[in-house]
Amino acid sequence: MNTRPIIIPGALVATSLQQFRLSAPLVHCLTNDVVQSFTANVLLALGASPAMVVDSTEAAQFSAIADALLVNVGTLTRPHADAMLAAINAANQAGKPWVLDPVAVGGLSWRTEFCLELIKLKPAAIRGNASEILALSGLSASGRGVDSGDDSLSALPAAQQLARKTGAVVAVTGETDYVTDGEHRWAVAGGHPMMTRVVGTGCALSAVVAAFVVLPGERLDNVAAACRVMSCAGERACEGAKGPGSFTPQFLDNLYLISEEWLNGKGMQ
Repeated sequence: MNTRPIIIPGALVATSLQQFRLSAPLVHCLTNDVVQSFTANVLLALGASPAMVVDSTEAAQFSAIADALLVNVGTLTRPHADAMLAAINAANQAGKPWVLDPVAVGGLSWRTEFCLELIKLKPAAIRGNASEILALSGLSASGRGVDSGDDSLSALPAAQQLARKTGAVVAVTGETDYVTDGEHRWAVAGGHPMMTRVVGTGCALSAVVAAFVVLPGERLDNVAAACRVMSCAGERACEGAKGPGSFTPQFLDNLYLISEEWLNGKGMQ
């Protein structure tokens, strides 16, 4: 890339947050077993409604009712895969958007093959770290499980390629997040390294992305706004946290309290 993407303006993020709070979306989360409670708490703190309906029959029924569906393959099993496929097909038939979080793709063969099949089913958005996005694009990556060995900016061309291939908005997250629809792109700054020391912040971000993809307006802007809302809450949480143990409650509190003024760089504590 010759130029870095522009940082998304705070006013644009604030507009998405305002719309989000008016809509209070219901998000069906087929997510990994490690992060279900944290993911639900993040969505609740922001004002969304989470649901974890995991049986394949019920998942298909519920995904047609929910506003959006999250598919996270972190603790993938055969029953999980069956439920995910049933839910995606039902969501597509009902015209409901769904989001893919391709956890550890590239590191394990079955989940990689499974996610390569899933992206043919037209996700509205894909959220992953640099190594996951590189691997999902068919390129060489150096991830280790859920940890990325690649830089998010270096994965931006792969993210753009993946977006053009799938029609999804792709968010590649890292020290700086980059969000693209294949042509246009936003950078999302902020956050704090401590967010990587608490399990589930990335997975919860994918759930927040699912909540934001249902909003009116440009999907690219709304996905980038979801990333910025999470990074803003994270950086503020770290102002008062002494370590990972005190970070989690601070993070949830800041998600609950986050304001349009904060996103515009005002009202600092």
